[in-house]
Amino acid sequence: MAKPKSDLSRAFSEDGARKTHVGGQALLEGVMMRGKYNWAVGVREPDGGVYEESHDLASGRAKNGWMYWPCVRGCRAMVESLVLGYKALEIAALHAFNEDEEDDADACSAAHPNACDPDGEAPVSGSADAAFSWKDDFGRPDTMIDALGAQRSLEVVSEPVPAPVVPVAAASEPAAKSDGDAVFGKKEMAFSMVLGLVMGVVLFIVAPAFITNLLVGEYDAHTLAWNIVDGLLRVAVFVFYIWLIGRMSDIKRMFGYHGAEHKTIHCYEHGLPLTPENARQFPRLHVRCGTAFLIMVMIIAILVYTVTPLNTLISAWGVPDGAPKLALVIAARIALMPVIAGISYEITVRWAGSHPENPLVKVVLWPGMQMQYLTTNEPDDGMLECAIAAMQQVLEREELEAAKAAAAARGAQA
Repeated sequence: MAKPKSDLSRAFSEDGARKTHVGGQALLEGVMMRGKYNWAVGVREPDGGVYEESHDLASGRAKNGWMYWPCVRGCRAMVESLVLGYKALEIAALHAFNEDEEDDADACSAAHPNACDPDGEAPVSGSADAAFSWKDDFGRPDTMIDALGAQRSLEVVSEPVPAPVVPVAAASEPAAKSDGDAVFGKKEMAFSMVLGLVMGVVLFIVAPAFITNLLVGEYDAHTLAWNIVDGLLRVAVFVFYIWLIGRMSDIKRMFGYHGAEHKTIHCYEHGLPLTPENARQFPRLHVRCGTAFLIMVMIIAILVYTVTPLNTLISAWGVPDGAPKLALVIAARIALMPVIAGISYEITVRWAGSHPENPLVKVVLWPGMQMQYLTTNEPDDGMLECAIAAMQQVLEREELEAAKAAAAARGAQA
């Protein structure tokens, strides 16, 4: 009997022929998908229904063509992913948690048993406040790692061929939210965004730099060793952080939705009807996942920091040893983040994402693929339904725009 292939091996060998531009992101009890023209969410509500919502994407290529230049487009894509990610997380938080959740637990169990735990309770509890109950301990880990579920767009020029769409469970009607609920959600999301950015800088830039300075000494005296140790510490902190928050029940479920997002995209790329049964067969890892992008950022950072002539500035400005020199090193690292993001995007998305069969690509993406074992879990059918619901909204818009373009072309020929 042949030994079953690992998800890692299958992610490379079973990459679908249709390299879609559609990408996604895991949310709290849901999934966001993004296409050429719109982005959409599918969120599991406490009553067991799937809440659907979509929004148009602004097109700025004609006005700001320079933002699509190589390297620059990586920074643009990262900022856009963060902005859309926070908007999607806000929608998910407002619809996945509400004050009537306890009363709706039985309805959830009856309507969608896969979306509830074995005891019949909804997988999350309490009011909207409960959705943020663990932020004091971990600083909203879902916002810190929102890019982990961001399937990076290949920005395919040709029009996509939509996969056959099979309806999933009927989505619930948009729940009316009071002004107070909306304000609460926006305030919480704004707070968590700022907190997430601050914690990201502290955990992945300031802390590794401070520890490295203690271990290696002054930056200009041991530049190469300093950058290598700093980079290794940054990767270690990142891996430990992901492992730590992955022990939390809410994040475990979100990682399940991350796996559902990957399986749904696999299903679409293989041209199969979008159903939980079809999507379930695919691996939970994906070669174009944003996790590989984050790992590549940390690797490229070591190279960029090493070749940056920071020692010249230190000598020219006469920066003294100790805190002033360390502060300059940290400031330079923050300033170089857009450059690093741009280079990493070109490698992991534009090149590696388009050539998964290349042996060198497998080497480049291997660290990020390994990280996906931490950032994805096997989803249940309820999670797959949410991912499919979001995907269908995007595909329906793609079909509509394709029909409009075809009609316009026929009109021009007439």
